Amino acid sequence: MNRKNINEIVKRKLYAESMGRCMNPKCQKELFRENGDVVEKAHIDPYCKTADNSFENLILLCPTCHKDFDKNNAFTPEEVLKWKRTRKEELERYFSKKYGSFDELKKVVTPLLMENKMFFEGYYLKGNRKLWDKSENMILVNNRQLKMMLLANLDLLQQHSNKDYSNLAYVQTFIAHIDEFENTRTDEEKMRSYLFPPEIDSMFGVAPIKDSILPSTEALESLIEKLLQKDQFEGVFLGVEQPYIQMLEDGNSIKVFLDDTPRLRQLYHDYGCFKGVGVRLESLNFALKYIRSRNVDIQFLTKSNLREIIIRNTKMIFVYKYCLSRLDIVQLSPEEGSIVVNLHNWNGDSCISQEAYEISETMGVKLFTMKAFYEYVRK
Repeated sequence: MNRKNINEIVKRKLYAESMGRCMNPKCQKELFRENGDVVEKAHIDPYCKTADNSFENLILLCPTCHKDFDKNNAFTPEEVLKWKRTRKEELERYFSKKYGSFDELKKVVTPLLMENKMFFEGYYLKGNRKLWDKSENMILVNNRQLKMMLLANLDLLQQHSNKDYSNLAYVQTFIAHIDEFENTRTDEEKMRSYLFPPEIDSMFGVAPIKDSILPSTEALESLIEKLLQKDQFEGVFLGVEQPYIQMLEDGNSIKVFLDDTPRLRQLYHDYGCFKGVGVRLESLNFALKYIRSRNVDIQFLTKSNLREIIIRNTKMIFVYKYCLSRLDIVQLSPEEGSIVVNLHNWNGDSCISQEAYEISETMGVKLFTMKAFYEYVRK
């Protein structure tokens, strides 16, 4: 009898189920190889009797096990069907492991993401359809592992009620993408609803993205303090076009850009560093960039205090207030000879109250609006 072709979606489910190895638990030979696949699709109940090409009646085997099953009768259909249940149990036991920290999860997730990225950029983006079609089998396998790992460890991810600020929401989109990728195949079906979210690569340190800088300077200071305690902090670079921190991770020195938002957000979550916004980091970076543009050296008061600097032997303190008040100055208690700069520039000269100016004179302190700050730096 003429055999019907196996549905492409069924094939993709079989590839994902196999995890790239022969489904015989005593064999588990690799099926996807660089020099060519050795995968064979076997019918559990003979096709000649059932004409059944369903996922439930198919299994992936290496050529040897396929021959032993079909021609040598080394295994019964009941045994082979059990292999599907056994593989599922093995995968759940191995890949649904609960990790104690995001860093532990990152170590097992990152290699799979990097391999998928290599296939996508090396084959798909370069239009090599033949190699891309072959690599999709490995992506299906990797994705199935990633899905199980992530679902078992959702509590390790930073989350927020607003999905735009939530790494958990990005992972949920990624899982939807994995399901859709596995269940679509034809060109028409590849018009997918859930594309791979690049924020996933950011979170796991595979590739940074450029987003907005998280606003809280205090949160960044807290992270630096935590990294200092663990001897992982190497430096912070502000007043530049793309500010970043340099830190040690698994013994390697890495840059974490401050506009690589999902990555930084996950670090804040892991180290418990989320803080309210006092001084807006983007405004602070702009002011420091202006100072550097005049070839003036900047020295932070301490490694974890980014709001106070020494400039030409003068202490400069940055605040962010809609209207800097007398009480603000009293609470700040700046040293005599200091300069206090209000980075909040939305209401011009009104961003500093007359009472604040008056008390600052008695304390021997100068108060600058942004206009006065620019004039001072230019001089």
